[in-house]
Amino acid sequence: MSEGVDLQDLKRRMDGAINAFKHDIASLRTGRASANVLDPVTVEAYGSRVPLNQVANITVPEPRMLSVSVWDKQMVGAVDRGIRESNLGLNPIIDGQNLRIPLPELNEERRKSLVKVAHDYAEKAKVAIRHVRRDGMDDLKKAEKDGDIGKDEARVQSEKVQKMTDDTISEVDRLLGEKEKEIMQV
Repeated sequence: MSEGVDLQDLKRRMDGAINAFKHDIASLRTGRASANVLDPVTVEAYGSRVPLNQVANITVPEPRMLSVSVWDKQMVGAVDRGIRESNLGLNPIIDGQNLRIPLPELNEERRKSLVKVAHDYAEKAKVAIRHVRRDGMDDLKKAEKDGDIGKDEARVQSEKVQKMTDDTISEVDRLLGEKEKEIMQV
């Protein structure tokens, strides 16, 4: 007799979605400049999209300024385009192989747009968690159909998978609430 579904594996995958979400919301700036702000930026380089930090060095010379030093002179335009198209509301100033990025003051409108982005990140995380749940439920149905586990065991395990899913989604909601409060603080 098989055990139906690997709950540890499902938990690991759901935790992976939580960690990705934490990384995403950490890139949303709330006050002081941080190099993490540019984490979601990808650049068209050498025929594929790569993260910005693979083609440039990012530093924080002042509290409201980022500096991006592009390693390859031909990549400056692509880096500029990538930052502008990232929906972060940043407008780089090209200075040779460097880009200076002044961070705009967080006004009410900008704060609300950052909250929207945080909600988008949360929805992506919830979808990933639901995909993990679906995979677990499919495995349970298959195990039950194949006769590896009985109906009662399948029901017990599906309840465990559902509870794990609910707990993980409520963790995403809690993290989102904290980030929203942090963004909206004046």
